[in-house]
Amino acid sequence: MAKLFEPITLGDLTLSNRIVIAPMCQYSAEDGQMTDWHAVHLGNLAQSGAALLTIEATAVTPEGRISYGDVGLWDDATEEAMAKVLETVRRWSDMPIAIQLGHAGRKASCAKPWDGGGQIAPDAPNGWQTLSASNLPFQPDENPPTALDKAGLARIRDAFTEATKRAARLGIDAVQIHGAHGYLLHQFLSPLSNQRTDEYGGSLENRLRFPLEIFDAVRAAFPPEKPVTMRVSGTDWVEGGWDAEQTVALAQALEARGASAIHVSSGGLDASQQIPVGPNYQVPLARAVKEAVTMPVVTVGLITEPEQAEAIIATGEADMIALARTVLYDPRWPWHAAAALGAKMPVAPQYLRSQPHRVKELFVKA
Repeated sequence: MAKLFEPITLGDLTLSNRIVIAPMCQYSAEDGQMTDWHAVHLGNLAQSGAALLTIEATAVTPEGRISYGDVGLWDDATEEAMAKVLETVRRWSDMPIAIQLGHAGRKASCAKPWDGGGQIAPDAPNGWQTLSASNLPFQPDENPPTALDKAGLARIRDAFTEATKRAARLGIDAVQIHGAHGYLLHQFLSPLSNQRTDEYGGSLENRLRFPLEIFDAVRAAFPPEKPVTMRVSGTDWVEGGWDAEQTVALAQALEARGASAIHVSSGGLDASQQIPVGPNYQVPLARAVKEAVTMPVVTVGLITEPEQAEAIIATGEADMIALARTVLYDPRWPWHAAAALGAKMPVAPQYLRSQPHRVKELFVKA
């Protein structure tokens, strides 16, 4: 059997294969509330054949949104809107659903990508004052963020806790904490963005402190049998920044606190990053973490071919692969991977007749 299609267990959650759909922002919410677009988008991906569907980066506070079009989970209205979408998706799919909870920090208050994506000034429509570990902007010409004080840190911890409780009420199967791509928790981790002089800055131990406090708060607020994971950037791709060695230290600390898995991406923290983009370019970062922990490790980034994904899993470089742009372009990628690797794929009965005539017994009724 292809390793890509072997089951894997996270906590008490068993996934049918090693393909997970990464969180992908849609910038289509209204006041943090999911819309019909999300029902169409997530409903489509819930028929993909992947083992786990992750809801896009979901802000725990209004100012934690990347843009004014981002999804949130901070009050009854945002929870009710998400419940409506989940009801539609679950009516037609039993795929487990995770949610990524996060806070954008200094990379918040931005325009939608198709409108340029630049930061919106606090006094402009759809803009607000951003927050971070230190008052250093992402781009030199941007409005500087406000450095969080102790009360601000406590408020954000509480917001993660409350969002997690809402996710549990919604029956979400797993929570992923967003600690990657230059957003708030990554801003605390990297010495390039964290220049604090208190117990949350300076040494690696201090820079880990706030992200680990967030993990502890989320883990305590979510049902103990359900998995809590974190997505991290394995490196800033900038000299003197966050790197693979520090990522390993974070991964080991997370595992000691009960993390069920870690998802290793990279970059997003510093505008001067130099990323050597190419197939498998982030796999070595996942491999470094996998060699240091026993919990499952997810890799992501320009994984586009079934044989490529199979080789990553079969050689032990990672335990799971995450798809993002690949599955937007081809929402049935897992079907095609199953056909290429000789695996069977359960699909909705409405789609059974789409099995190619040249492929014998690829599909089974879900």
